[in-house]
Amino acid sequence: MGGAQEDDPKPDLSPLSDCVFILLIFFIVTTVFQKAPGVEVVRPLATEDARLEKNSILIAVTAENKVFYDGEDIGVSGVQNVVRPLLLEQDDMPVIIQADENAKEGVVHDVQKQCLDAGVKRVTEAKR
Repeated sequence: MGGAQEDDPKPDLSPLSDCVFILLIFFIVTTVFQKAPGVEVVRPLATEDARLEKNSILIAVTAENKVFYDGEDIGVSGVQNVVRPLLLEQDDMPVIIQADENAKEGVVHDVQKQCLDAGVKRVTEAKR
């Protein structure tokens, strides 16, 4: 009785913390990162809902007919310079054009043509 000391059993939390870190690494690695076009556009209403794919190139056309990718004004002539290097990473990556409802159809058509000329297999105009 005098020298014996009772130890309270405590659970070992190190395996739990290992599991948490492994899950954290898993979710970080499997997350798909997508660059937004960098500007907010008001898209026209559509009867069909265009499904945005996780792995796609987003290009925006503003009401002032400016073309943006990743927050940078690239213009219609810069579309191919942006799209071609991204297609080297994944050749079947689609392009989604987010056009403002006040953007001229001619500018949106020119952006689509530039994408197709760059080698894009599928170009979609996103509607809300």
